[in-house]
Amino acid sequence: MEQTEIILRAIGVLTETNAMVRRIAQDEEAGVESAENNLGALVTEVFPRVEVPGDAGPAEAGQAVADAYLPATISLVGAFAFLFSELADLHDSGRTEVSTADLLQDLALRMSRAGNA
Repeated sequence: MEQTEIILRAIGVLTETNAMVRRIAQDEEAGVESAENNLGALVTEVFPRVEVPGDAGPAEAGQAVADAYLPATISLVGAFAFLFSELADLHDSGRTEVSTADLLQDLALRMSRAGNA
């Protein structure tokens, strides 16, 4: 999965989570919905399937998993760190006329254009 796609999916997770938090704030009976499922799906898609040879020792098996998961971890953490930075910059600038949802939508449009370029 390309980094742009990971960022776009992370935007989707954050957008849904933001909407869910707003619903819960308005109605304490509202439950957790698809945001957790979408995060789980993103993690499942980002992290590769790792096959460890049957004769591998514990150290070899651990190293195989670490080698396979490190790039995915960096990509996923990088996507959320990028989005956090963008949201923090908006907050710190004091631009209250721009909502979190608006910023996430703008970022999604920009990332979609960048991914298609």
